[in-house]
Amino acid sequence: MGKIGSDTKKYWEALKEVMDPEFPISVVDMGLIYDIEKNGDELHITMTYTAVSCACMEWIEQDIRHRLLQENGVQAVQINVVWDPPWTVDRLSPEGREKLKYWGVSSK
Repeated sequence: MGKIGSDTKKYWEALKEVMDPEFPISVVDMGLIYDIEKNGDELHITMTYTAVSCACMEWIEQDIRHRLLQENGVQAVQINVVWDPPWTVDRLSPEGREKLKYWGVSSK
């Protein structure tokens, strides 16, 4: 998981409600969210994907924006997709690993 500050903790929690379309795991537990910064009424999300050719990028970003704009005081959400550092299974949270194991997908 990325950096969690006291001013962004509730946004990390909100993003646990945004699921990866391919697996029933949140984008947080998948390790896709690298950082959340709050600047006034705007949130800046730094994230990645499991692969450059992920077909679900647009849907995931729409879901992230939709969920965060429901939070009081959030008027805008800017998403910055980065590829460095690349996503690996090491980014999975313990909860994410357990869910993948449950669904019969190895996380090693």
